[in-house]
Amino acid sequence: MVTLVNLRAYWRFVVVLRQFSPLIVAYWRDSRRYFLFGGSREVDAETQRERAAVLLDILLTLGPTFIKLGQILSTRPDILPPAYIEVLEGLQDDVPPAPWEESKVVLEEEFGPVDDTFDDFDRDPISGASLGQVYTAEYEGNPVAVKVRRPGIESLVEADLRTIRWSIPLVKRFTGAGRSFSLENLADEFAKTIREEMDYERERTMLEEIRGNFGDEDRIRIPETYESVSGPRVLTMEYVPGTKISDIDALDEAGHDRTQIAETLQEVYLQMIIEDGVFHADPHPGNLAVADDGAVIFYDFGMAGRVDPFVQEKIVEFYVAVARQDIDAILDTLISMGTLSPEADREVMGNVMELAIADASGEDIEQYQVNQIIEQVESTIYEFPLRLPPNLALVLRVATVVEGVCVTLDPEFDFISTATDYLREEGYYEQTARDLAEDAGRQVQKTTEALFTVPPKADEFLDRANRDDLTVNVVLEDDTNVLEKLAMRIAYSVLLAVGVLSATILYSFADNWRLALVVLALAAPLAIALYRSFRKKRGLRTTPQFTRQGMKNQRDD
Repeated sequence: MVTLVNLRAYWRFVVVLRQFSPLIVAYWRDSRRYFLFGGSREVDAETQRERAAVLLDILLTLGPTFIKLGQILSTRPDILPPAYIEVLEGLQDDVPPAPWEESKVVLEEEFGPVDDTFDDFDRDPISGASLGQVYTAEYEGNPVAVKVRRPGIESLVEADLRTIRWSIPLVKRFTGAGRSFSLENLADEFAKTIREEMDYERERTMLEEIRGNFGDEDRIRIPETYESVSGPRVLTMEYVPGTKISDIDALDEAGHDRTQIAETLQEVYLQMIIEDGVFHADPHPGNLAVADDGAVIFYDFGMAGRVDPFVQEKIVEFYVAVARQDIDAILDTLISMGTLSPEADREVMGNVMELAIADASGEDIEQYQVNQIIEQVESTIYEFPLRLPPNLALVLRVATVVEGVCVTLDPEFDFISTATDYLREEGYYEQTARDLAEDAGRQVQKTTEALFTVPPKADEFLDRANRDDLTVNVVLEDDTNVLEKLAMRIAYSVLLAVGVLSATILYSFADNWRLALVVLALAAPLAIALYRSFRKKRGLRTTPQFTRQGMKNQRDD
């Protein structure tokens, strides 16, 4: 039986296909200039930015689910090139609020009559988003903010999720091997993310956990929640007003120390990510404010993530390596985290890192701003077959967004210095040094053992070689099926030659031109198959160009 969700999904698929048709045609022509034939064409950075702007308009037109998809894609440099990431990073979740009567239905289904549940309730929302909207109210004599899930959003999201899943095979036809690898699990990851964000019980749990981790910290303020008037579709929390963190004039007028606010924000996120393992994942200026006493206020925990201990350890190693300008350690950490392909050219990537540091730091690494390294790394990620773990992608996004907020507060803000001081104060800096020393000690021990075990084995090897008693087993790896393709070409060539020769004999000696034409017609598919086998491209379509001149050109664009 076809459900209503399926029917809506079929219709949405048609709508989505129509909206995306201009981009589909453009990408099709990139791979086949004349749709069915012709070589590929290069796309410059300006064209990418224009297409990214078209994509942004399409996502906004398609509504809540696709707005969220755009926000997720803005954290995935392994799927989209930098020009697209730059445009989508500005995608805001502000949409017109739903009518009060629709929100009232949700509230009454959860708790009964609104006026019986709350002392007072303002019918005009103070903010609207794609999945929910926030109202102010009074509960048990306390001012509260009430977040209500947008009415009817569940069925729309489920239909759109099916549409996205059906669209993935079509999208993969216009991407290289590396992006296809990342796209395979995008639908599942996005479905999990948006369902979690619609679950206000989960948001309350994450909020309370993070709030508990900063229970003794008076430099920040996280609203308290009210369990009795909260549920899967409604979240009621303490109303904490403040000045928007990006309103520089208002902060100066109130006498706040903007540098101190920036340091607080950085240190709080460092604790969330590398110590607590649970973090607020949407730190754009709309979700951050400053209280009258200078405390940083956090709003909206719908996007919250977790970091496992292994990634926490590697993030610490990354920060320490950047502070020390240890290029090899930076690369090792990025590879071990899964952020960089192990097959990447270390010399080339080292040049990328050196250039990023030189551009940003001058003579002093402590003046370096971390987002410039991350941007260079994201550019290289797009060139290699790699899939970013979802929460690590969130960590990368949080790092860049937080730094952008801090630079807005203080253009001279020194992120690396703040991070290094925090790591030293918490003992991470010294622990990393001890771990490296222990690893070096273990390596020395293995080397010493090898000094005693390798020579006897070498003597045995040479003795067997002298006795002609040495057997070498060779395993030829053919991941790209080169041998299979070569065999097929030989087979096509032989069969085609036989067909042409047979037709020639029939025509020349038997004077049977009709039968000769039949034989040639039968051989024609072999000729086409042989031609196509030589036309197929091998490997990835993109070629990394990470020379210093190339990076300079990229910056100039």
